[in-house]
Amino acid sequence: MTANPQLLTTFAIYLVGMLGIGFWAWRRTRSFDDYILGGRSLNPLVTALSTGASDMSGWLLMGLPGALYASGLAESWIVIGLILGAWMNWRFVAGPLRVYTERAGNSLTLPDYFTHRFEDKQRLLRVLSALVILVFFAIYSASGIVAGARLFESTFGLPYQSALWAGAAVTIAYTLIGGFLAVSWTDTVQGTLMILALLITPLVVIVASGGPIDAYATIAKLHPSRADWFAGTSVTGIVSLMAWGLGYVGQPHILARFMAAESLAAIRPARRIGMSWMVLCLIGAVAVGFYANAWYATHPEQAALVDANPERVFILLAQQLFNPWIAGVLLSAVLAAIMSTLSCQLLVCSSALTEDLYKAFLRKQASQRELIWVGRSALLAVALVAIGLASNPENRVLDLVSYAWAGFGAAFGPVVVLSLYWRAMTRNGALAGMLVGAITVLVWKQYAWFGLYEMVPGFALACLAIIVVSRLGKAPDSEVTARFVRVQGELGAMKY
Repeated sequence: MTANPQLLTTFAIYLVGMLGIGFWAWRRTRSFDDYILGGRSLNPLVTALSTGASDMSGWLLMGLPGALYASGLAESWIVIGLILGAWMNWRFVAGPLRVYTERAGNSLTLPDYFTHRFEDKQRLLRVLSALVILVFFAIYSASGIVAGARLFESTFGLPYQSALWAGAAVTIAYTLIGGFLAVSWTDTVQGTLMILALLITPLVVIVASGGPIDAYATIAKLHPSRADWFAGTSVTGIVSLMAWGLGYVGQPHILARFMAAESLAAIRPARRIGMSWMVLCLIGAVAVGFYANAWYATHPEQAALVDANPERVFILLAQQLFNPWIAGVLLSAVLAAIMSTLSCQLLVCSSALTEDLYKAFLRKQASQRELIWVGRSALLAVALVAIGLASNPENRVLDLVSYAWAGFGAAFGPVVVLSLYWRAMTRNGALAGMLVGAITVLVWKQYAWFGLYEMVPGFALACLAIIVVSRLGKAPDSEVTARFVRVQGELGAMKY
């Protein structure tokens, strides 16, 4: 397959624009604080769209539509779980985390926050949480690189290995240059592209399939199981899909957006914008995947390509239903989804290596300029590892995302939530929760006991470990408790 000139032109304009934002951000990045958190300066709109874009990734336009196309409405339970989990994250974690990270030593990263929250003099929490970030983000970043490779492979007819490098190159470049500001502002552009694509594409697919009623009737007749919310699933399966929502409270790249908001007052409008964006995008992705069944039923000559790999359904529909200029814009939205999350993940890994390991243990007096360049070097190193993990063409985006999502959700989620709301939680309790959550996910994934998603046992056992170890250990000292009380008082005085 050879891409036509119009599609190539659209892609080129988009990529040049992203690099332009990277260079703009480079001129505004003067300190490591700017590079990692943008100086805590994100307004509500940028906070909302950056959070959403960094969350959804290529999974939104590839993994989810592919799952709906292949399995039908039974896969929609994951959407319900995600919406509930995201709203609870915005409502109960975003505000307290924004305030607490600033009050606890102006923490720039999640490991930094854990260290200051529990006054961890031995810095065990910093090391363990940084290692968890590096392990699971290497897997998560690999999913974004696989998605990018699939896009370039399908669009330009490149071999998988060449597509792998092409898909990763621009994301690495603008993140390397501009840091957090580049990532956040490009996320805003990319989030806008993504929602436009997910409003336009399902409408065209539905109309081209005869309208929503006729299209649904076609699917129900030819693939009755795909029109059934409960087909092929069970209580365990539904719980596993909805449990994806638990993962939100432990995702470092999403929590970093809350930490970077310009103020606590920015959280409420950002939540409204972000949740509206998310709901519309998820509904659009579900509609694309589900109604694609009806369109391909009447165009069987086109179905072979998508049946070979359902995760390409959005890409193929864009090429088959739209003229090349519009298709170029829609496929740029797929690239936007991939780039937005991958850039955030690489930046969080960079911050873990630089702030939580290099500065904390090797060069405490390192200059801001030195830290920025160490951060860029660390980002490049992590990117190369992720490319290595993604090199297997049999990789599936959804499988990689689900593994990393569970790892972060179970290792960090209980620690984050309880640290914000339970004053009796201790350093050892946090360590126990993090270890138990991560190990449970790694072990459960290998055996898939009861068909239950590893997030569920990982999250539950981590909570139990935190509570038991905190109760059995020495109570937090008076300084830690006093700061907790001050933060709670500050939060209680404001609406967020």
